[in-house]
Amino acid sequence: MDLDSRIADLAGPAAQQAGLELDGVHVSPAGKRTKVLVTVDLPEDRTGSAELDAVADASRAIGAALDEANVPSTPYVLEVSTPGTDRPLTERRHFMRARTRLVELVTGGETIKGRLREVTGDRLELDTDSGAREVALADVESAHIVVELKRLD
Repeated sequence: MDLDSRIADLAGPAAQQAGLELDGVHVSPAGKRTKVLVTVDLPEDRTGSAELDAVADASRAIGAALDEANVPSTPYVLEVSTPGTDRPLTERRHFMRARTRLVELVTGGETIKGRLREVTGDRLELDTDSGAREVALADVESAHIVVELKRLD
């Protein structure tokens, strides 16, 4: 088992203790140490942003789990973060978390911009300027959240 997978196995349950889900693990060299970047997010059934206190709780729990298991076995720097709005939407769970957000999708050369209303099965339901639209997840070539500096809820 590679180091990323070993860390993910330890970090996942630790993140869940803080009410968050493990989104990813990336390990890279950082001078004489190893940088361990663990990305956490809210569960897919929730919208909004992870609270700073929950991320801090997850960081402490993940650090304790890694130290107890002695993984990695060399000195390391742990960074626990959320994915951020610039993360590409590539998996169904990413779209689930992006509900209520303005998104931009590329499908078959067409760019579709709209508010993601719901993810039902393998279909995305969007409100666009030209009305309601459904898009199959399998047809999405690329997607991202459009950052809104001013949003009326």
